[in-house]
Amino acid sequence: MGTACSSLYSLYSLYGKPRAWNLQAVQVWFQSVIATKDFMYFIYCLTFVTSQLCLKFALIPILCRALEHVAKFLRRNFNHSSLYRKYLEEACVWVESNTTTLSILSSQAEIGLGFLLIISLISWQRNIIQTFMYWQLLKLMYHAPVTAGYHQSVWAKIGRTVHPPVHRYAPFLNSPLSAVQRWWFR
Repeated sequence: MGTACSSLYSLYSLYGKPRAWNLQAVQVWFQSVIATKDFMYFIYCLTFVTSQLCLKFALIPILCRALEHVAKFLRRNFNHSSLYRKYLEEACVWVESNTTTLSILSSQAEIGLGFLLIISLISWQRNIIQTFMYWQLLKLMYHAPVTAGYHQSVWAKIGRTVHPPVHRYAPFLNSPLSAVQRWWFR
């Protein structure tokens, strides 16, 4: 919930609110906000705060993002503190130099979570709307410039792993997979 609130505040402080509360003004504002990381994490958090499923796996991307923010904050505000330099500087430097690794880990966890939601559809806790909304968010993350590189690399790795066995052992899945890919790339 804290990440949702901080993402919403960050959106407000960077982009303000729509100039007017009519459809056209809200659309213009929304188009400027939709591809930002803060918006994606706000929707991500809302998806799981309102969920009946208890997926601790969903915390990985939030913790990675929080780690990045805390490291930046400490480095900027406590750089001259001896306590910071003695105990935290090395960890903060590591976090700031490995943001790509943290982003790839987040992308892997987000995509894995999408598959967990699909598997949850056969359980008694199924939530079709939540699963559909989350896959729309994954699609946005795949296409948005801020997260596209990480998500595209993870999806490429999944494709390299899945396609050969499907083509060899289950060719009947080719047409459903191509239909899903057409939807995904729209």
